Amino acid sequence: MTSATLDWADIQARARRNEPLARYTTARIGGPADLLIEVRSTAELIAVAQRAVERDIPFVVIGSGANILVSDRGVRGLVILNRARSAHFEVRNARARVEVDSGVLLMTLARDCIERGIAGMEWAISVPGTVGGAVVGNAGAHGTDMAACVQMVRVLRRDGIAEYWTPRQLQFGYRTSALKRYLPHERPIVLSATLELKLDSRVNLERRANEHVAYRKATQPPGASIGSMFKNPPGDYAGRLIEACGLKGKRIGGAMISEKHANFFVNASGDAKARDVKALIDLARRAVFERFGVLLELEVELIGDWGDDQPQLQANIVEVK
Repeated sequence: MTSATLDWADIQARARRNEPLARYTTARIGGPADLLIEVRSTAELIAVAQRAVERDIPFVVIGSGANILVSDRGVRGLVILNRARSAHFEVRNARARVEVDSGVLLMTLARDCIERGIAGMEWAISVPGTVGGAVVGNAGAHGTDMAACVQMVRVLRRDGIAEYWTPRQLQFGYRTSALKRYLPHERPIVLSATLELKLDSRVNLERRANEHVAYRKATQPPGASIGSMFKNPPGDYAGRLIEACGLKGKRIGGAMISEKHANFFVNASGDAKARDVKALIDLARRAVFERFGVLLELEVELIGDWGDDQPQLQANIVEVK
């Protein structure tokens, strides 16, 4: 179905109403979306976004649900679940060019590159998230990040116009980009990314990937987790600072600061609430600031209706009911 044939009636017919978002996040936390629709192509992603803009329906786009904390109150308006997952690989003169949709899982992309002898994405072999989210937050691990390979990104502006952004326009920084400076419901939508990568032997790539998987397993907690909660401050580590404040293993409700790595907050009970995690966030930031004078900056994003804590999205109830 293309943007020319997907109208608002089609969207309403396909969308799920009052859909719990916990099932779509890695932490298994989050209240309901007024409407949720799954898209499986870039054309559908564009079409749904454009139809929502035409009707003044607020919307956010999510991928794998990593690195987000969805409010217990949920999300007003429309949530677009991005499952656009096409990828094209082109190899020339010892280099590779990969054009990949924003809904492609990082782990899948890493495996596909390794199988083709393409180097530069093996760091993502066990990193949750999608290409779109990785571009927005300049995801990275093991000494590298998306900025090292992104050549071009196609985005859809909130006025419905698609355009290409260069790395200069993206202004990549440590776990950030120009895109992340927008609130989630105002942000241009990442449609696809063009990556420039190198070639290497599959044996070397598999060895490095296995090392990365082993390191992650040894240092990070398993189970339902949001991901790294805070950015590392300059010259230090958020996990070290939180641990030094005696907060490893601290629980509020069903949420816990991991006993394995203090910069990971986990859904220890399986039914933790977003308010539990938010209370741990506030506790950790306050404790670290009082002891070290360091104000920790969130790496994860708060999504949805947080009342006084976040700008509240107001749905056009007539359109979405």
